[in-house]
Amino acid sequence: MPALAAISHISFSVRDAEKSAQWWQDVFGLERSLTLAEEGWRAVILDLTPSIGIEFQQHDANQGETFDPTRTGFDHMGLKVDSRDELDAWQAHFERLGVEHTPVVDREYGSVLTFKDPDRIQFEMFYMDGHP
Repeated sequence: MPALAAISHISFSVRDAEKSAQWWQDVFGLERSLTLAEEGWRAVILDLTPSIGIEFQQHDANQGETFDPTRTGFDHMGLKVDSRDELDAWQAHFERLGVEHTPVVDREYGSVLTFKDPDRIQFEMFYMDGHP
C-alpha cells in the first residue's frame, strides 16, 4: 500500500474567505501563505503549523447558511495543547477577543475547550495527559 507523508492542509467552506482568514490571523496569529481565485470560487490558506495549512474556501454558490455539526459531514477539529494550564490561557484569550467558546471542561479522557469561528464551525482545544 502507498504511504501517506503527512497532512498537507485542512479546508473549510465559509461564507467569506477573507473574513474567516482575518479572524484566524487575529485570534491565532497565523500567517497567510496563499490567496487563490478562480471564477465562482476563492480561497485563502494560512499556516496552521509549519507543515499544515488551514484553508478557507468561498464558493459563489454558498447560500450563506451557518455551520451545523449535527448534519452528516464535519463535526469538529481538535487542536492539541501541551498542558491543562494552556487551556485556561486560551479561554482567557478568547474572552478578551470576544470569541464564542465554552468553559474548559475536564472529562475522564482529557480536558476540552470548544470554540466557534465566524461561520460557527466548531473547533476544540484538547489536552490529555500523555497524548502523543
